[in-house]
Amino acid sequence: MIFPIGDENEPGSRWPPVTILIILVNFAVFLFLQLPESGQEHQPFTYGYSTIPYEITHNVDIVKPEVITIGDEKVEIDEAPGPSPIWLTIFTSMFMHGGWLHILGNMWFLWIFGDNVERRFGTVGYIFLYLAAGVVAAFAQILPQPNSLIPSLGASGAIAGVLGAYLALFPGNRVWVLIFRFIPIAVPAIIAIGLWFLLNLISGLGQIAVTEQTGGVAYLAHVGGFIFGLIAGFVYRGGGIGRATRQLGQGSGGVR
Repeated sequence: MIFPIGDENEPGSRWPPVTILIILVNFAVFLFLQLPESGQEHQPFTYGYSTIPYEITHNVDIVKPEVITIGDEKVEIDEAPGPSPIWLTIFTSMFMHGGWLHILGNMWFLWIFGDNVERRFGTVGYIFLYLAAGVVAAFAQILPQPNSLIPSLGASGAIAGVLGAYLALFPGNRVWVLIFRFIPIAVPAIIAIGLWFLLNLISGLGQIAVTEQTGGVAYLAHVGGFIFGLIAGFVYRGGGIGRATRQLGQGSGGVR
């Protein structure tokens, strides 16, 4: 297992405003909307605004508790009313997390890898990349399990898109990682991020045939978001996104 602790930034780097804003919004949602209901029997915000595949594929808002099977046990999920239209949960769930380790891990990855990608894509392009990767990631998890009632939440699908774009743009960048939990070494991004993707791909392939009996990490969302970001990164390198976002930024006075 490797854990990134830093990367090689481009010369003249500045603070990445969009990355910082995304991190602040995620923490605000967690601290002020999710944490107060943590541990309670009913968690209306968390369950109502998470993405539930059945709700998306059937365009219905499930508002009453549902019983599902996890392993050999029957488990009641306390469903709750969500936004209208219900497909907005695809976006709301991107800014929600299941606990401290979940949010801290996601935001740490975004902080390390997001700044370089934001500087290359520019404000408009980076916002599009992040949100679009999150949408693709959500459907990568939904489509193999269209009738699942298990809620899905977290920014990891969108962040996987950032990682994919980073790999396309900076494959040779040095990334400092911890191996065996405490030994720091520098490796190329293609190794650090490539290993992360390989582990998620293997785990995701194992989820293709799963049903409600299996919960846990949304590996397929990671894979879907990453592939989208990788493609977007290569398109940017070809000049399409770069020219469009630079022109839009110059025309609207956006921060570059």
